[in-house]
Amino acid sequence: GGIISENVSPDIRFERSFNTYLGGEHGCVYCCARSSHSYWGLSPGQDVESRIFLKPNAAHLLRECLMQPSYKCKVIALGTNTDPYQPAERRANITRSVLQELSKFNHPVSIVTKSANIMRDLDIIADMATRNLIKVYLSITTLKRRLSNSLEPRASTPERCLGAVRELADAGIPTGVMVAPVIPGLTDFEIESIIRVSADAGARECSYAILRLPHEVKRLFK
Repeated sequence: GGIISENVSPDIRFERSFNTYLGGEHGCVYCCARSSHSYWGLSPGQDVESRIFLKPNAAHLLRECLMQPSYKCKVIALGTNTDPYQPAERRANITRSVLQELSKFNHPVSIVTKSANIMRDLDIIADMATRNLIKVYLSITTLKRRLSNSLEPRASTPERCLGAVRELADAGIPTGVMVAPVIPGLTDFEIESIIRVSADAGARECSYAILRLPHEVKRLFK
């Protein structure tokens, strides 16, 4: 309830999600979450990248939710709307505190990120993996550095993301890759290459998401 978002749409894989931030410093031009800033009367363009909302009480609110007698445990997905390991996390440690709470409750979680900074929390993630509580997915759009710089200017480079996949897999953590977004005519022909190098790095599974351009994002992307 409240801090945890519920999803009932049959075409989305997760039922519950949790976002530690609102806004995205990575500046991914294709991000469908840009529209969320418009709800607050802010620009879906530069404001998304520069006006980041932090949720400093996220772990406390999550704990209160998990302690409710009526709570029923289902996997919580982190990183469905905004990246839990964007640069602000280096200082704020909100995602880390949320993982610590989930670990205390033996609660299952999945993480999707475009940042190799997830490796900072390897201690918690590896511990949760020994209890089969966690899966991690690195999101890779393209293997081409110049294209990556244009599409997602402040996300980790493809090489660093693949390096994180390898380190996580070597540590025994169930690790996958999201080929996302698949952009027709721009990145769709890279799907096989991304899957191949991801498998070589130790990824156990792979999934994808097609480019979606709601409302203002369509204009920005063009």
